[in-house]
Amino acid sequence: MKTLITGANGFVGSSVLRLLIKNGHEVRALVRPGSDRRNFDGIDLEVIEGDLRDSNSLQSAVTGCDTLFHIAADYRLWLPDPAPMYATNVDGTRDLIIAATKARVDKIVYTSSVATLGINKDGTPSDETTPVTLEDMIGHYKRSKYLAEQEVHKLVKDMASPVVIVNPSTPVGPRDIKPTPTGRIVLDTIRNRMPAYVETGLNIVHVDDVANGHLLALEKGTIGERYILGGDNMSLAQILKYICINQGMKPPSISLPHNLVLPIAWLMERIASITHNEPRATVESVKMSKKIMFFSSNKAKDKLDYQSRPGIEGLEDAIKWFNAENYK
Repeated sequence: MKTLITGANGFVGSSVLRLLIKNGHEVRALVRPGSDRRNFDGIDLEVIEGDLRDSNSLQSAVTGCDTLFHIAADYRLWLPDPAPMYATNVDGTRDLIIAATKARVDKIVYTSSVATLGINKDGTPSDETTPVTLEDMIGHYKRSKYLAEQEVHKLVKDMASPVVIVNPSTPVGPRDIKPTPTGRIVLDTIRNRMPAYVETGLNIVHVDDVANGHLLALEKGTIGERYILGGDNMSLAQILKYICINQGMKPPSISLPHNLVLPIAWLMERIASITHNEPRATVESVKMSKKIMFFSSNKAKDKLDYQSRPGIEGLEDAIKWFNAENYK
């Protein structure tokens, strides 16, 4: 079985890649020219260069493949021009799935995000049915992923595209080479750059459990359905406390009001627009943190036999990896 995977050199994608190889898949990875490929070290796979914004390269990539994992996405909470993000996340997703459908790919797993889901105002865990609209999406990343998921549902209906959607929560663990915004929280904490925090909640899951959920979705997922791949609901204070205890550090004790952090984040973004260096805090991230982002994976557990280890094991593996790789 030949499998095409996008985003295989990234965080979640590299974990899915390793699991596919372990399970006997012949893997082809679509990557952008000049991209960081450290996560391919020691792995035997076919690499084809292309771009989600280049429809010709997408057609070449899917030709001859039986299955597709579309994991690649532009995941940034700040960027000076949002147009490339929409071109990649929305247009690229649509064009890739159209190409795969025309190439008669048997099944497609599309990696969306819990960012596209509704949030319960009372802080109880949301699920795949929690109501949400585009107007609820904060920032360009969430909007682009929401619109991309709408495109996927439309293609399932109009073209009978064989797509199953997975919605990972907040993965943590090894090989977070960028790192992701959540990985940055872990790294900043172990490097003593987290003197204070804002009150929020996240659903923490080991990246390898998310990867296993992708393969379960391929095997057992129903076309057109979506499945949350999550782990443990934890407050940010709990997350930081565990990280600090793991490293023999004193956890930050100062909780800052969101409205105090917002102007600081705004100032950081103004500076970033001049320096072109990504700010450590963004207006978008602060606004998002006002919501308690707790989720339930019961549907994936019931329908896919999905399981997840304790979230703190993902945090522990992330800490070990950042330290082993000498991240600063």
